[in-house]
Amino acid sequence: MNEKKIMALADQHIMNTYRRAPIALVKGEGAKLWDASGREYLDFVAGIAVCNLGHSHPKVVKAIKKQAKELMHVSNLYYTKPQGEVAALLTKHSFADKAFFCNSGAEANEAAIKLARKYAHENLGADKFELITMKDSFHGRTMATITATGQEKFQFGFTPLLDGFTYAPFNDPAALEAAISPRTCGIMLEPIQGEGGVIIPDDGYLANVREICNRHKILMIVDEVQTGIGRTGKLFAYEYSGVKPDIMTLAKALGNGFPVGAMLATDEVARAFSPGNHASTFGGNLLAMAAVKATLETLIKDGVLDHCQRMGNYFLAKLQDLKARHALISEVRGRGLMLACSLTIDGADIVTSCQEKGLLINCTGGKTLRFVPPLIVEEKDIDAAISILDDVMEGK
Repeated sequence: MNEKKIMALADQHIMNTYRRAPIALVKGEGAKLWDASGREYLDFVAGIAVCNLGHSHPKVVKAIKKQAKELMHVSNLYYTKPQGEVAALLTKHSFADKAFFCNSGAEANEAAIKLARKYAHENLGADKFELITMKDSFHGRTMATITATGQEKFQFGFTPLLDGFTYAPFNDPAALEAAISPRTCGIMLEPIQGEGGVIIPDDGYLANVREICNRHKILMIVDEVQTGIGRTGKLFAYEYSGVKPDIMTLAKALGNGFPVGAMLATDEVARAFSPGNHASTFGGNLLAMAAVKATLETLIKDGVLDHCQRMGNYFLAKLQDLKARHALISEVRGRGLMLACSLTIDGADIVTSCQEKGLLINCTGGKTLRFVPPLIVEEKDIDAAISILDDVMEGK
């Protein structure tokens, strides 16, 4: 089927919930994608920070194939070995003691919200049910998670929103402290705001949040759906802060492209859940667990995290050089391979022009170019991306 027919078929039968680029992608390998006409692209979107090991990583593909031949799905009414193995890996390499598996970041955040409320109901009092989240945050598109999301553009048309959420400015400990009320049971935030424009807080900010939570005896929840699984050069971004949260959510890169999410918590908090409090039919399914195990083991054992830090530093330096050549770039920032350029103009035309020249990037917030390539990119890939950006920005 050619590209035009693929797009026409989708437009006819799929709901209009995405502003799609006019290309139909059919194959991926490493940091490269190919469309139905055979054109090659350098992918610096990676499914929006999903394919951290690159497209169709052989170890992940092998693991999924092997599991598919043995058993694909059983109910969570029964034990399976892969779930226990993956939970053990996640807890071994994080602050957490227990894991709950689901299928997406929004589901993971829903689970975290429910666990926080249940814990508060049992330990802090039924009148403590409110979560403070950050302005310009993003936590998903379900009713609870768009309410948690501190951006009105995602909430428009879906009112009335749910009770139990209030917002504070990101990276402002004093404002966060002022937002706490007798109803507050926890604070939920991203270590780096992704959809908000790759906003990196000051050093010490997460430590301040942890101290506030400790002093008020409330929970600290970190949404690492986008920052987790090596994106920033550490397995989890909270590790840079030197403090530990009570609850953490994961998805996106967790299965390197296979749909999966997880909510992790300490034993103390996790005990608030009992059978029947929360569930997911496909959560922790065997194919997802095979993908997660292969992804985590590769990240941890194959030097990917160190490589991410090196390439991130290299990319950031190249973006700084680009800024020096183009006045339309007002700021560059990043940690690991989660980087951004703030522009003085709308970024949509630049995204389109880069695509036409074989580079896939995306724009968030109108004037921020976001770069979240696979963590396995090499200097030559970054040089190629910078060359295209340089060419596109010339004369803008």
